[in-house]
Amino acid sequence: MNIKHVPTAELEVLASLRQMEQATAREIREHMQPYRPMAHGSVMNLLKRLEAKKLVAKKKGPVGKAFVYRPTAATSSIYGNLLDRLLNRVFGGDSLAMVASLFETKPPDRHQLDKLEELLDDLRQKHRGKDLP
Repeated sequence: MNIKHVPTAELEVLASLRQMEQATAREIREHMQPYRPMAHGSVMNLLKRLEAKKLVAKKKGPVGKAFVYRPTAATSSIYGNLLDRLLNRVFGGDSLAMVASLFETKPPDRHQLDKLEELLDDLRQKHRGKDLP
């Protein structure tokens, strides 16, 4: 199984599920409705594919026949691979240019800026006294 290439529709379902942490197919479909309207059967089909790739897991929901889906730990390798490809193909390996482009496209809000400052402080602590490449 090659999980390096995941089709766009599967990535969008996975991203939606990751934002919600866990959800039923109906909840995923409703979450995606504004930007990717899909029939319920299509969402179910994509979830089955993601489950076969071990990118999502399901458990019986508390009511009715619905299953509750959640992303698995394997999703981190998908995101890392995607980011690495984007970084190298589009930005020539320049991570600062990639981050700058991201924030020009979608500027962070106050809460995100605070989180970024925390992240930068953590990175400075980790690299204090070390020569960086």
